[in-house]
Amino acid sequence: MKQKFTAKKDKFWIYIFISLLFPIYIYSLDEIDVDQMYYLIPAFLPFIIFIWAYFSTVYYLDSQYFYYKSAFLKGRIEIEKIKEIEQNKTLWSGVKPALAAKGLIIKYGYDEIYVAPLSNEQLTQALLKINSNIIVK
Repeated sequence: MKQKFTAKKDKFWIYIFISLLFPIYIYSLDEIDVDQMYYLIPAFLPFIIFIWAYFSTVYYLDSQYFYYKSAFLKGRIEIEKIKEIEQNKTLWSGVKPALAAKGLIIKYGYDEIYVAPLSNEQLTQALLKINSNIIVK
């Protein structure tokens, strides 16, 4: 059975949505012919991707793997390969299926991933139950 961890969502994302909607709104004030509707598609694509990431970001945990999913980013990490977890940190580059700052940096093998669950402590404790060799910083 998979244990679900919802993602923490910063208010910053709301400002991104509003800023993406503003150019669409301005463009819509002008009269648009039906033949010219395809010009709006590029304006909607970033908005659709942000909405997709906002509503699809989630983390799962079972007895063997940690799963992450955020829009087109998804994958799994074998829990036994996790070496270290840094709590309340933010990773500014790399794989980031997260919507907030001050999450967890999970180091496994030679890779690392940044996630931001609602409760860093709950996810860390759940991972430690499965693999007690994880170093928590």
